Amino acid sequence: MKAFVLRSYGSPDALELTDVDRPAPAPGEVLVRVRATNVQPWDWHLMRGEPYVARVMPGGLGLRKPKITILGTDVAGVVEAVGKGVTEFGPGDEVFGMPPKGGALAEYVCVAESEVAPKPENLSFEQAAAVPLAAITALLGVRDHGRIRPDHRVLVNGASGGVGTFAVQLAKAYGAHVTGVCSSRNVDLVRSLGADEVIDYTKEDFTRGGRPYDVIIYNAGTRSFSECRRVLKRKGICVLVGGSASRWLQPAGRIFATLAMSAFVPQKAAMADVVGNKETRRNLIELTDLIEDGKVTPVVDRTYPFEDVPAALRYSEEGHAPGKIVITM
Repeated sequence: MKAFVLRSYGSPDALELTDVDRPAPAPGEVLVRVRATNVQPWDWHLMRGEPYVARVMPGGLGLRKPKITILGTDVAGVVEAVGKGVTEFGPGDEVFGMPPKGGALAEYVCVAESEVAPKPENLSFEQAAAVPLAAITALLGVRDHGRIRPDHRVLVNGASGGVGTFAVQLAKAYGAHVTGVCSSRNVDLVRSLGADEVIDYTKEDFTRGGRPYDVIIYNAGTRSFSECRRVLKRKGICVLVGGSASRWLQPAGRIFATLAMSAFVPQKAAMADVVGNKETRRNLIELTDLIEDGKVTPVVDRTYPFEDVPAALRYSEEGHAPGKIVITM
């Protein structure tokens, strides 16, 4: 099969489109013929091996060369074959999911049965590929960490990004009053997702003034926890999703510092992270219900053909894509 292989850390030019052996499903796995996938910050952090501290952390990226050689953490496609013990899927089933070890930037990928679910009937493969990692991250932030209720006031920073577009819609689905923060060019998009109010960060500082929020979903940004506390209720919570990256430490350093500080103040911080979450399939099914009910719709900014994966990664690294960047096969 064809796959983009990463043999050493570097720019998108380090990816090599080449022939590799097609994987065979192990017990409990399904082999999926990839119809669509996407690229996102997770992929280019792995590609560049940044932040460098992640190379030496337990279970990290790999010190001198990448442990994951085929990127791609989201997939939508058709089951080609199943391994022993698989009971929920068979050849021909349309599925979407999240291979935890990557591998979706290829014509085929093996995924554990517990990491996939039936594709939402009202989504194309391209739309479905935009869902898993970003939407599950947003769901964990809204449902599990934020515990958002209908009487909550919620602010979503980075509301036009991959996670942010889902967070706005999920918070509304849970009945909250939602304020989205984004740049001028994305104000209309965020409003169309259901946000009750939209703050243009180029014109207004959300950490100054206004009624306090019960929950802040804080996607990539440079504001400190101390600044966010100004607009959090006394028992409010700030849910962290990534952050501005640097080559050496960030966002890990900022996240750890925030979590440590929250132990000593009334407002709390938590991190929405799908790593280690054991409920992928259940979460995908919950998202499917919301999608098929029309309460959540993935936002796709651009699509690229498979052979243009390096160009898609370059665009993703610019950090200005509203919604998701999808790769079609």
